[in-house]
Amino acid sequence: MESIFKPTFGNLVAILFGMRRLVQIVALILAVSRNGSAQWIIQNSHTTAELRGVQSIGDGIAWASGTNGTVLRTTDDGDHWQLCATPTGAEALDFRGIQAFDANTAIVMSSGKGDLSRLYKTTDSCHSWKLVFTNPDKDGFWDALRFSKPLPTQLAEASGVLIGDPVAGTFAVFLTADSGETWRRWGRGGFGWKGNCGERQPKASKDEGLFAASNESVFHFFSRNFLFVTGGRSGTRLVYSDHTDFDGRPCWISFSTVRLPLARASSSAGAFAVAAKNDTYFPLRLMVVGGDYTKPDESSGNAAFLSSKDGAHLPLSSYFTVTIPVAPPHGYRSAVAYDAPTNTWITVGPSGTDISTDDGLNWRALRPAPTEAPAADKNWNALSLPFVVGPKGRVGKLRIGALKP
Repeated sequence: MESIFKPTFGNLVAILFGMRRLVQIVALILAVSRNGSAQWIIQNSHTTAELRGVQSIGDGIAWASGTNGTVLRTTDDGDHWQLCATPTGAEALDFRGIQAFDANTAIVMSSGKGDLSRLYKTTDSCHSWKLVFTNPDKDGFWDALRFSKPLPTQLAEASGVLIGDPVAGTFAVFLTADSGETWRRWGRGGFGWKGNCGERQPKASKDEGLFAASNESVFHFFSRNFLFVTGGRSGTRLVYSDHTDFDGRPCWISFSTVRLPLARASSSAGAFAVAAKNDTYFPLRLMVVGGDYTKPDESSGNAAFLSSKDGAHLPLSSYFTVTIPVAPPHGYRSAVAYDAPTNTWITVGPSGTDISTDDGLNWRALRPAPTEAPAADKNWNALSLPFVVGPKGRVGKLRIGALKP
């Protein structure tokens, strides 16, 4: 049978062009599958503020905060972000942390020297605010604010911890047991002090401090225990409080520390965020991220995974196994979170987004797909899944199913 196809010069050009295009498409697919897609859907926040605080509490409810007294709120999973009323006298404050209890109630923390560090609380969907606490240390600077959910056997009030840079050689720690209405300093005369209970203070090394980059430098457990991560010229540490009961009230008996193999020897380097894989007391599974914020593309010394033995208590340093990545995140990272359904860690920073499904041993970058906004993976400060926030009012939402294998 005679072929109906008769090759011509034009046919050959068309075939070659088609093959070249096919090769390009295949290469693009392979590149995307190798790196993953950024999967951040950029949302309209109605602000240009620098955003560093965000908390998602489920059921489509999330709050965010930033410079110039900015607070945002959504109740429809980010389809609409409400620009909240600014607390009176807070127009110039930098709200670097926010913790929400429900759609109506939240506490926002400002960071600044002395009385520029404050806590405001709203109970009416951010239409009005009440000043609940002002930093009593004129040289102090607050870095992070975290609450834990009450245990089923406890009252409905949430306990929380507020932590700041060292004052007179000691990290400033304040605690609440009534959802942030009242705060007491840890130590003599406050929480952790009862006669001969003793006074164990979380001492700071020379030039050691915390970073107020994403409200993740402290983690608070179901009980009154908490831990925080540090940085600075003296190195990087994880500091953990453990308590017992003395005469019916909490008494902290020790602060244990673990040296972390993160970037050091610089005031701009160290651990910036810590998150837990589990909410149980022990064993602990922790991811710490950081680096040097003046070197956003430097990928060394920017992550570590800590795992404790079952039933381990004190001393903490004896029970932790610290694992550093074989393939680290692709730069300095300021925030980290864990997605339990997909067993995936996700971390963000100015230079990009990375994920790991093997507890931080190997990280791979999430790059923007051709259909996504340019640099959708970059310029992020803080993270609370599914939301991420950054400079100039930047808000993103993780696409549903993005982390599925």
